[in-house]
Amino acid sequence: MVRVRYSFGSRHTGRIENIKKQRAKYPDVMKNVIEISDIVLEILDARFVEETRNLAVEEDVLKSGKKLIYVFNKCDLVSLRKLEKNLPRWMRPYVFVSATKGIGLGDLKSRIKMEAKRILTARKSSGEMRAVGDGEKKKHGVARKRVTQVEKMAMGKRDENWERVHVGVIGVPNAGKSSVINFVTRKGVAKVGGKAGFTKGMQKIRMSENILILDTPGVIPESRYTTEKKGFAADVKIGARSYGDVRDPEGAVAYLIMAPPPVDEENLTEDEIATINECERNAKVIDKFYGIDARGDSEVLIEELGRKKGFLGKGGVVDEDRAARLVLRDWQEGNIKVK
Repeated sequence: MVRVRYSFGSRHTGRIENIKKQRAKYPDVMKNVIEISDIVLEILDARFVEETRNLAVEEDVLKSGKKLIYVFNKCDLVSLRKLEKNLPRWMRPYVFVSATKGIGLGDLKSRIKMEAKRILTARKSSGEMRAVGDGEKKKHGVARKRVTQVEKMAMGKRDENWERVHVGVIGVPNAGKSSVINFVTRKGVAKVGGKAGFTKGMQKIRMSENILILDTPGVIPESRYTTEKKGFAADVKIGARSYGDVRDPEGAVAYLIMAPPPVDEENLTEDEIATINECERNAKVIDKFYGIDARGDSEVLIEELGRKKGFLGKGGVVDEDRAARLVLRDWQEGNIKVK
């Protein structure tokens, strides 16, 4: 079992005010996406499903009656059989993809097209009238009343979207939203960046003649905007904040492989047991990846990795910052696979 010692990372102080400034606009961005979209894709990291969900947005989507599709990206880094077995029955529909490996493209496009067809069919059979221009007649030959220019423009706008389905794409930074969009559209239109929060504003991207994809900035759930060290280290773990932004990379590595001390060692809670097991699993795969036997000790891992990679300073002292950032980079880029 891993040693129950814990350490946290923290954010650059210069970024805190920027995050605070962004908080006000993010709810509006999500609100607009939900309002415009007929279908919403929530991009989740298959390795960290619960951590990358945005419950508030999910609730708003379902309340609005829009179709929500869960897209598990980076599926090549997990056991699909195990993941699918543990998914709750209500978490439907879902699709497994790996944008980087080209897995699941057909499944995702088929699901989007199928839901879009259902929406268009329901829309056309609902009895809603399309806009009729000045001087035109209805099918039964009864002339429609004359309309003003403003009314014509409004109806024209409605007509423009009559046979189009908008697909909103949401997810935390670095969950792979833009990569999935490029994966689906095959056009590379959506901007992709390795650093969290690369996409700055909403973009409309054509998937087909009647399907438009809406790309938005990655949004960290409101409840997780925090200056606490734990919150930042947790976001580093799932890739919501880039390894390059970590002020204490050694602490973030410890977060991956070292469980926090339990409240009562004689009576562990289910959450504490789950955390210990997760850290133990992470420690084993990281040791195996680097060929090191650190056994859940982050200090040993960083020290041995630094010496193995030659990250040495004066007097042969290991550059712990550089070694720790290497671990975080390999973790966030998916080089270290947790099955």
